[in-house]
Amino acid sequence: MNNRQFIYTYSRHRDEHDLCRLEMRAFFGLDVASNILISPMEIDPSRSPFMKERLDVQWEADTLEELYRQIESVDCGDRTFKVLCLNSTDLGDTKKIGHADRRKIERDAGLQIPGEPDLNEPQITYGIVQQDNRWYFGEHKLSEAVWYQHQQKPHMYSTALGTRLARAVVNIAVPFPEGIRAIDPCCGIGTVLVEALSMDIEMKGRDINPLVVWGSRKNIKHFGLEGDVAIGPIAAVADEYDVAIIDMPYNLFTHITDEGQLDILKQARRFTKKLVVVTIDTIDHMIHEAGFSIMDRCVAKKGTFSRQILVCE
Repeated sequence: MNNRQFIYTYSRHRDEHDLCRLEMRAFFGLDVASNILISPMEIDPSRSPFMKERLDVQWEADTLEELYRQIESVDCGDRTFKVLCLNSTDLGDTKKIGHADRRKIERDAGLQIPGEPDLNEPQITYGIVQQDNRWYFGEHKLSEAVWYQHQQKPHMYSTALGTRLARAVVNIAVPFPEGIRAIDPCCGIGTVLVEALSMDIEMKGRDINPLVVWGSRKNIKHFGLEGDVAIGPIAAVADEYDVAIIDMPYNLFTHITDEGQLDILKQARRFTKKLVVVTIDTIDHMIHEAGFSIMDRCVAKKGTFSRQILVCE
């Protein structure tokens, strides 16, 4: 194949459908309604709370027999291997393949590969998948639910963002981290910071409350991460950043006024050109008054509770 392709499969709750698609658009520049996406973009599936796996396509064919002939040229070197059929559930319009048939596909494909199979602890895993009447084969990378390990923090409060939502918001704000300087200037206990730092994203934290800054520092350290969290108001931010993330559900949990929220947005306009806002209210008029335009958006639901995610520039 001349052009590399990657196949991603997804798992998400129906309440997360719009959030997942917004993350897709950030990574790939497009979204799909189904649970499978094919793209030339290479994204580590462990970054997303919704990606299950990635197949690095090496060969593709219209039939299994044709694909098997191509697989004969696979070079495992001295590594042991196994083959995994990914059609364990419906993938888009392609119906799932039954257990017995998947095992047969895995055995037949494995017999074509020169090398030593190891079904328990292989050094390399290959994947094979049918999608829209075409077959694909390549190296398989399973997502690690890193965000799940961050659910239990030493310091928590009930109004903080959930880790899945926080991780998706970070990906929406910083899909490609290289050379990007980011800030969470109202970071609270550091849920967003933990997710960003765990993905090697350069993100600073800040909060006006010394107690929550202390908690965010403890949370960051608890997970073996290193991050800079300053005490002070957003008005004291002096450096410029490529992107900022601000969680603003203030009027439900505090007594901050609309004017106070608008001031936060205006302050953010001073030091960043891109802003991702999490809000429980429709604040479009504030976004525009602060000098931003809303480029993309979604609603993230959890039961009857909803948050808006706004991507602003």
